[in-house]
Amino acid sequence: MPRRPSAKRVAADAGGHLRRSTTWHGLQAGDPVMISGVKLRGATWEFRAHILNERNGTESVEVVGGRPGDRKLRSFEPSRIFAVSGRAPGSTGSEKNFSDRLSLADAPQLPFG
Repeated sequence: MPRRPSAKRVAADAGGHLRRSTTWHGLQAGDPVMISGVKLRGATWEFRAHILNERNGTESVEVVGGRPGDRKLRSFEPSRIFAVSGRAPGSTGSEKNFSDRLSLADAPQLPFG
């Protein structure tokens, strides 16, 4: 009888079609970002990774953060991710602040240096 693969091996094979990058459109892991459509007072978010599903072409952006003290991992569509503007640290902005701006999916940042 053939040996069954370990759970670790099965998990590694299941995610083989996902391409993960810690840089995306001028962001690097740890860079602060704003998320449209999230209504959490005082929430802050940091970019973690860009994920591309090679099977169906869908993309998502992983961020970590949330309310003060939270370090929750969440995924969002790239069109909901915005660069942090010159406003006060920790402010996530309201929908009206996002309506006149382009997301990082539409307007990537240029790396400096």
